[in-house]
Amino acid sequence: MIFLDAAATTPVRREVLEAMWPFLTGEFGNPSSHHSLGGSAATALADARKTVAKVLGCRPGEVTFTSGGTEADNLAVKGMALARQAADTALNRVVISAVEHPAVEESARYLERFHGFAVDVVPVDRAGRVTPEALAAVLRPETAVVSIMYANNEVGTVQPVADLAAVAREQGVPFHTDAVQAAGWLPLDVKVLGVDALSISGHKLGAPKGCGVLFVRGRTRVEPLMHGGGQERGRRSGTENVAGAVGLATALTLAHADQARRAGTVVRLRDAFITAVLEGVPGAVLTGHPVDRLPSIASFCFPGTSGESVLLELERQGVVCSSGSACAAGSDAPSAVLLALGIEGEVAQTAVRFSFDASVTAADLEAAASAVQAAVGSVRTLGHMPG
Repeated sequence: MIFLDAAATTPVRREVLEAMWPFLTGEFGNPSSHHSLGGSAATALADARKTVAKVLGCRPGEVTFTSGGTEADNLAVKGMALARQAADTALNRVVISAVEHPAVEESARYLERFHGFAVDVVPVDRAGRVTPEALAAVLRPETAVVSIMYANNEVGTVQPVADLAAVAREQGVPFHTDAVQAAGWLPLDVKVLGVDALSISGHKLGAPKGCGVLFVRGRTRVEPLMHGGGQERGRRSGTENVAGAVGLATALTLAHADQARRAGTVVRLRDAFITAVLEGVPGAVLTGHPVDRLPSIASFCFPGTSGESVLLELERQGVVCSSGSACAAGSDAPSAVLLALGIEGEVAQTAVRFSFDASVTAADLEAAASAVQAAVGSVRTLGHMPG
């Protein structure tokens, strides 16, 4: 099997499992307990927090461990908006882009339905990019928070986050970025990015599912979504997942240890794969920005096919990929991201996303490109059209 769906999840790295193992076995203490087992867990949790903070270029106290990227996004968008509104009732607008992950979009819509917020959506260009000018045009004195992702999970387009955050900062509006797909591939120094909050998910990096991180800049007020014993400096109550925190910290460190080299290698492989697909499949269309895209994502539309039919044929040939976001699996509606890029609905339904981890090889992608050519040809011959 050639696994090309790393944007959905990645296998757990052996080094991560080994780091976690003691806290899944003998070191099982609750970090809030005042005895030796609890103290050992508390030390491990503090060390994991310091490790994450070092990668992000922030203070350990600015790191909150969560159950994953979705919770981190929810805590950032809802938590910052509600805290800002509590301090000033005039702050009742949230800004998101047209290509956000559902974790961000649905958080904004929740605020709209139940807390009287208006949601302002920044449009993107045909490559999926938000320009600073487009963001500035939707900001209002009533804007409570801006959330624009670092890199798109479907088409791979990378946003100019530092420039966008600067626009928000000029207006005194806190800026959150969903960096779930960017982590491991792009720089995450929050000072350079200029963001006030940033989300990461462990299972995109070689850690297990169920662990994530939210960076929140010091003194930025956040209303907690989970209430209880006041863990995580009151931002996220509940007994901490110590093993998950250790695993995420280990995976994040490994992913960023040689990030530039790995990214450069995968970019070359990705570009060769894109060229092979575009040359080998008549009518194939690359989606997303041609240059400013994640090293790990190559996404296409294959007009005259059904994306799901192409996926099934590819899996029959031993290539595993997806039609877009795993969070939208089972839906036959056209991708909202592709529609936002101006792609027609019928064409959007032919989308296929290939996403790689750092272990991908030239041989893998050469074989995959040949399989794509055969799969699309087979689907077109058999007449499996969208509809």
